[in-house]
Amino acid sequence: MLQSLTHRARRILITTDAVGGVWRYSLDLARALAAHGDSIVLAGLGPQPSAEQAQEAQSFATLAWLESPPDWMTRDESDLGRLPGELQALAEAYAIDVAHLNAPAQAAGLDLPSPVIAVSHSCVVTWLQAVRAQRPSGEWAWQLDRNRAGFDRADAVIAPSRSHADMLETCYGAIAGLSVVYNCALPRPGAASREPFVFAAARWWDEGKNAGLLDAAAALCQWPFQAAGPLAGPDGQRVHFDNCVSLGSISHASVRRLMTRAGIFVSTSIYEPFGLAALEAALSGTPLVLADIATYREIWDGAAAFFDARDPYALAACIESLSHDESLRHRLGQRAALQARKFSPAAQVAAMCEVYDRAAMAVAER
Repeated sequence: MLQSLTHRARRILITTDAVGGVWRYSLDLARALAAHGDSIVLAGLGPQPSAEQAQEAQSFATLAWLESPPDWMTRDESDLGRLPGELQALAEAYAIDVAHLNAPAQAAGLDLPSPVIAVSHSCVVTWLQAVRAQRPSGEWAWQLDRNRAGFDRADAVIAPSRSHADMLETCYGAIAGLSVVYNCALPRPGAASREPFVFAAARWWDEGKNAGLLDAAAALCQWPFQAAGPLAGPDGQRVHFDNCVSLGSISHASVRRLMTRAGIFVSTSIYEPFGLAALEAALSGTPLVLADIATYREIWDGAAAFFDARDPYALAACIESLSHDESLRHRLGQRAALQARKFSPAAQVAAMCEVYDRAAMAVAER
């Protein structure tokens, strides 16, 4: 009981990468944990962060960069061979109390005395199932075994939504210690007035973000569509927009400002374990138009408009209807903002600390 009433500052190792949504997740969580009194070491994998990214991270955490790539950026499992040693060296150097790994594959083969928490934000296996209805094969087949080994090694496993947790167990079988901790985002005031454009933000080179459908719907609507995010991926993937205004890779602050100005925010994703961009838009009171997938229904049912994720005409009809109804847009924005308050940094930190405590007790009892 005393443990639940008092907080002992922890030294927490959190893995991250500077390419995808895990960067924003890890920084927002690390910032909230640091405010809670914990010391944070952010261990990065893959391409180096920009100067702006590094400056933000170093304002509240120690930032270290490893030589190993994220598992989803390599087709050769041997590229991850040095990762356990790199993580173990960092954990020893900083006397880490908890290792919070933002990919289950990172837990495989890891020998640490401290609790190991594995968070599945996404993975190749569930991505293939959701986007292509396929199992991993060929050069991706090792991902299934590596992630399974990580689940088995971890002292606790976290998914950012119940929908993703269910998908994990569909693809991998039962996972011991699996629980749901929803993501969070920092609030931002909405704009005094909104402008007549549709805004979307994603890594558009990712097939699961459904860029083609967004572009096709844009051709059918009166309001212009603005799309923030990269069109080219790290493995040669590339898409282009004919009808959307592509803003390319812009700063996170710029994305949040555009969310506050946009008349409508849309997400066309067919694979979204949580959907952080939708939460950020909702926190600004922007009305949400979302692909009708399990995750979005779980989190935003009753607070968003939904459309068939495979039908550009359904999206266009939804946008056209909303664009002509200011009152409905206002009501949807209010509902989204109210729902978004449930996903606060305080709620995430409280839930995460419970997971850390349970894992620590389990390790102590071994």
